[in-house]
Amino acid sequence: MAEEPIITADQATPRRIADAYVHAYVALDPLTATYLGLAPGDDRLPDLSPSGQAALADLGRRTLAELDAAERAGAGDDPAERRCARLLRERLTAELAVYDAGEEFRAVRNLGSPLHGVRDIFTLMPTATDDDWAVIARRLARVPQALDGYRATLTEGIRRGLLSGPRQITTVVGQLAEWIDSGSGSSWFADFTADGPHTLRDELDRAAASATAALAELRDWLRDVYAPAAEHAPDTVGRERYARMVRYWNGADLDLDEAYRWAWGEFHQLAAEMRAEAGKVLPDATPLEAMRNLEEDGPAIEGAEAARDWLQGLMDQAIQDLQGTHFDLAEPVRRVESMIAPPGSAAAPYYTAPSLDFSRPGRTWLPTRGQDRFPIWDLVSTWYHEGVPGHHLQLAQWNHVAGSLSTYQVSFGQVSANSEGWALYAERLMDELGYLTDPGARLGYLNAQMMRVLRVIVDIGMHVGLDFPADSPYRPGEPMTPENAREFFGQYCGLAADFLDSELVRYLGMPGQAIGYKLGERAWLQGRAAARAAHGDAFDLKAWHMAALSQGSLGLDDLVAELSRL
Repeated sequence: MAEEPIITADQATPRRIADAYVHAYVALDPLTATYLGLAPGDDRLPDLSPSGQAALADLGRRTLAELDAAERAGAGDDPAERRCARLLRERLTAELAVYDAGEEFRAVRNLGSPLHGVRDIFTLMPTATDDDWAVIARRLARVPQALDGYRATLTEGIRRGLLSGPRQITTVVGQLAEWIDSGSGSSWFADFTADGPHTLRDELDRAAASATAALAELRDWLRDVYAPAAEHAPDTVGRERYARMVRYWNGADLDLDEAYRWAWGEFHQLAAEMRAEAGKVLPDATPLEAMRNLEEDGPAIEGAEAARDWLQGLMDQAIQDLQGTHFDLAEPVRRVESMIAPPGSAAAPYYTAPSLDFSRPGRTWLPTRGQDRFPIWDLVSTWYHEGVPGHHLQLAQWNHVAGSLSTYQVSFGQVSANSEGWALYAERLMDELGYLTDPGARLGYLNAQMMRVLRVIVDIGMHVGLDFPADSPYRPGEPMTPENAREFFGQYCGLAADFLDSELVRYLGMPGQAIGYKLGERAWLQGRAAARAAHGDAFDLKAWHMAALSQGSLGLDDLVAELSRL
């Protein structure tokens, strides 16, 4: 039977095609529907088997064909339509290139994999009523089937010789062990459902037990079958595969050698700034010594709930201070929640966007990593990044203006380097506005900047196979490997060892993603500088911020040009 068109010919404008694509996509991927706040009663999980992945790819190809036809017919002459068409074409083309290369067949990594999506979606589902919990119970009962599909895809990867690297497998097996036994003597799923209503107790307990058993079965299969098959798979990906992933994560075909050289220049500048700031924290201390002092003896919060409350207050204060001066935020955008990340998460804090209707607010998530004491020196800048004015203001504002753009432009048409670049720009903005004058907090900010510069250096260097340059203070002229990259990172970034280990595995498992923070910030700063130069004394930073945050997603190829026109 022939495929039905996604949208009728007389409706075929780029924005309508994009929104029809969203509608068709979420029918195939219920997790995306939940993330967007669509179909709240949907208890399905996606088909993670090869046929499920092929269905999503086929949808992308049909959508590109419809976009081609619409543009041939003259649709999309309006600038807003052209912007949407560029984004849709670029994103689908990049995604299909990744699919055609078989990346889904080796999707074992320490975050952002289909496996993580299956668990993490439960943290975003409503739990206010018995009916909400009934949906959770039904979805939870489907976890074994979803994981069977995921394993079938990885099995096909083994057959094709498309395998994840050993570091990813070891890490994910460890994560699964933590999900199966969260440390309380029960599983993460059992802990999650413990607050469910008494009337659904038996159903929730059965579903949690079957989901946990499926996790254990997957863990054993990864350890006993997949790991031996992948024993000799490389942890790095090489220049060709890396370039494909760079396009996927950044919306641009970047000059990797130029980016590598530029990042080393930023490294030397930041190293000098950090040495100067370290002396304000502890006289004559090196940056690492000063950060160790802040970590061990500096101001800290005792207890995870107290830390969550403190971070909530930090974001609430930022909204209060910035509203009306540097941003003009609608009421729904001014709501954001601080949360504790579930056990077994990656080490880095993260953010989840609000649902499209704002019934679920934007949320920041703090991984505790088994700790009960939280030094604040590096939390301030991090929460300006994850919360306000970082990810939350951008992604919540996108939702607020979704009606004038398209659902696609404000949701999963998102380009990682755009949003991560804005969040890093947001940290810099708070420094520019005087919020990071405390030496400890400012050293934390500089350390965060250094981490993002090191990401560019390490991510490109490892995967592309570049040498440490002649002016490197560490092993000049030697090839960069995961082992010496980890040692180099640890010498110039004041993060805990387990955090750095998690970061390295992340870079190896998501090639090309980590460079988007600093290169994305560079694009945002270039766009702001060009707009300021064009307007002169009439440049209005608040107006520029709101216009910039209201244009929806763009890849780096288009971002600087669009920001410069505002």
